[in-house]
Amino acid sequence: MTRWLQSGRRRDICTLLYGEGPLRGQSLKTRLEDHYDTHIDSKSFYGALSSLEDKGFVEQRTEGIHDAYALTEAGERRVEEHFEWTKEKMASSSDADDAQR
Repeated sequence: MTRWLQSGRRRDICTLLYGEGPLRGQSLKTRLEDHYDTHIDSKSFYGALSSLEDKGFVEQRTEGIHDAYALTEAGERRVEEHFEWTKEKMASSSDADDAQR
């Protein structure tokens, strides 16, 4: 897998977009802050979004006077690949725990 999701913040942004569809920037930032239970610097947040756009995983759309963000097909595919990898690792860990009992 490429380095596209080495940043947990970028990975979590993509996960939110995967589950909730296109979101306005501020709404996306608020959901992420709620998940982390902390304030996120706007410059850092929008920098992560910009990086995801530059790599082709997120696209920016205009909805009236607001910008909204959505995953591209490539972004959706990467989130699904990461989910499968995580699920596989968790199952392996669970199997190892069962074997030790």
